[in-house]
Amino acid sequence: MDLAGLVGRLDEQLTDADADLEQLYPGPAAGRQPVHTVYVPADSYTAGLVTRYGTAAHQVVAQHRSLFLGLIGGDETLLGRVLAKLEHEPVEDLRIDFEAGYGDRGDDAEDAAVVAAATALREDLDAGVAPPSFGIRFKSLERPTRERGVRTLVLFLEGIARDDALPPGFVVTLPKVTSVAQVEAMARICQEVELEMGLAERSLVFELQVETPQAIVGPDGTALVAPMIHAAEGRCTGLHYGTYDYSASIGISAAHQSLDHPAADYAKAVMQAAAAGTGVRLSDGSTNILPVGDEFDVRRGWETHLRLVRRSLERGFYQGWDLHPHQLPTRYAATFAFFRDGLDDAVTRLSAWRAQESGAVADEPATVKALAGFVGRGVDCGAFTSGEVTDTTGYDIDALARLARPATY
Repeated sequence: MDLAGLVGRLDEQLTDADADLEQLYPGPAAGRQPVHTVYVPADSYTAGLVTRYGTAAHQVVAQHRSLFLGLIGGDETLLGRVLAKLEHEPVEDLRIDFEAGYGDRGDDAEDAAVVAAATALREDLDAGVAPPSFGIRFKSLERPTRERGVRTLVLFLEGIARDDALPPGFVVTLPKVTSVAQVEAMARICQEVELEMGLAERSLVFELQVETPQAIVGPDGTALVAPMIHAAEGRCTGLHYGTYDYSASIGISAAHQSLDHPAADYAKAVMQAAAAGTGVRLSDGSTNILPVGDEFDVRRGWETHLRLVRRSLERGFYQGWDLHPHQLPTRYAATFAFFRDGLDDAVTRLSAWRAQESGAVADEPATVKALAGFVGRGVDCGAFTSGEVTDTTGYDIDALARLARPATY
């Protein structure tokens, strides 16, 4: 049999499919994914907010130290890591909110808030106290808010750009997406803004907020999240689940709206499948049970947040929303504990793979890739150091990165 000839004919037949796979599914995004996005109403954002959030988070732990320590199992090492994180990097990703967190206050008020927020963020960037990533959420492209949303976006970009460039780490969030056409329109906005402002091509990127049932199931019964991702023309960096808008839209009563409702799990499973292999990252939403007030309320808020953050991590959502500085301690405690709890198992399995030994678990290459990615995420967020990983696995962090993102996908 002419095997070479057969393969050649197959290569020709599958040329388009091979190209589509490479273009549409490039694999995981390179670089660090933040563990959360902190949402701040636009009129509440002023220069130095990140530092103030870290101080407030540190103070609430000091005020309720015994309670917090009890909730994390008395782990003094974990507590120390959380406090250190709150001191040197309390917020990993910030979103200045001109949508639900701000509301409709009229054009003059919103214009003034946009200019003030952009000026404050520019001050923090120049002072070196801005978080690693940041951006805004503006009003949706639905007809009633379209003009206001675009106006806010452009005005903010004009305030934050410098020397015909956006600051590294800048991203915008498009809420309440209901159609693929809206994503196509968002890609067009980005292109036209870049041309008008002299920005580098494809420097303006955006996240899609999945918070309407129309994003999950279109009018013909098909799931629209995947087409939305690909309609973004490579500009979509993330999918963020909107807990309360989505839950309310499908008729879930207020008392039962939560990240762990079965309807939420279904929507997020669709998001997860749509984003797999595309490089588009996933973020879970928020909980509105805040750890503020007396000790009973603080306990309830912290217990709820710890449980939900851990649950999201176990389901492959490595990022979520935080709405209050008092949620930062439990965000980091739950995240650090998740990665530290899984490190020994990951190390054992990676070591067995490296030595080509058979162990208690027979891992496939795809799982080894996931194990390496798990360890890398733990280093990125501060759960453990690259030195600790090297000491326990024999791999340096670069070798693990190559395992997590092999040359062929």
